[in-house]
Amino acid sequence: MRTIKNWNAGFIRNILPLLMTILFLAVCVGWVTPAPAVDIASQELVQFYTGEWQGERLADGRPKVAEDILERMKNVSIEEAWGLLRNDGYRNQFAGDWKMIHENETLVGRVLTAQYMPARPDVSKKILDKGHAEGRVAGMNSWPIDMLQKGDVYVADCFGKIVDGTLIGDNLGNSIFAKSGNGVIFDGSLRDLEGLEEIEGFNAFVRGWHPSYLQETMLTGINVPIRIGEAIVMPGDVALAKREGVIFIPAHLAEKIVKKAEVIMLRDKFGHLRLKEGKYTPGQIDSQWSKEINDDFYQWLKENVDKLPIPKKAIEELMETRTW
Repeated sequence: MRTIKNWNAGFIRNILPLLMTILFLAVCVGWVTPAPAVDIASQELVQFYTGEWQGERLADGRPKVAEDILERMKNVSIEEAWGLLRNDGYRNQFAGDWKMIHENETLVGRVLTAQYMPARPDVSKKILDKGHAEGRVAGMNSWPIDMLQKGDVYVADCFGKIVDGTLIGDNLGNSIFAKSGNGVIFDGSLRDLEGLEEIEGFNAFVRGWHPSYLQETMLTGINVPIRIGEAIVMPGDVALAKREGVIFIPAHLAEKIVKKAEVIMLRDKFGHLRLKEGKYTPGQIDSQWSKEINDDFYQWLKENVDKLPIPKKAIEELMETRTW
């Protein structure tokens, strides 16, 4: 028995240096990638979180919801999206109580997430030093911006911090808009409001404004699941932000939400018109429609197909299936 133990100990002593050398060489030639300074979710992990999505993906693994769906999403109301999501069992997707740069401008886009935490000196320094060694520049709050693509919305959990929680000012705001053509949603604050207002097309949903600089925070994750208020957000979700609040729509449900919301929108538009005309009673419009009303709705769609705020092709598909 002692002979076996001695052999095992000798084997370990002899093989350990060789294993360490192999690991060192693997890192040097790229067989093994050292962990980055910040937890950036891998393609595989992002795909795990968003496994229900069966369509095209971005290079970082996030679902690539079609531009057409994003554009049509702008016409969906918060109430419609909220109700449809709850019907599918998604009850934690809405966050309210925001301050906006432009209250009447809708913000829609694919989510890129960032997670911030209160700073801990030893960890914060390590993250910053390692990030700079990897070639990242400036402060941590600029690092997620480097990963933005057209159509993205930068969504950050900064744990509701306002004083010293200003994740961006007008310089980073210009960079964000140049890269994404879009705005931001921060569970935190921002500074330089007057400068940000001058960026045409840029909007921000934040908890407040403050003149302070970002302090006592550290970036701990990019494209990881985050919490924004009461909402759970995944990378690649579709953000729909309006005056009422922000709702985060899972990518695999985005097209379904748009199409169902468009039907509701058209029914409401038609119903309101006929109620004003006195053609039908509220009871007739609010209950299951009769064949007479369905036929009338079909004819109304046919006559107004080029005038409604919904793609003509979508209305023609609806008329063909008559699924309303």
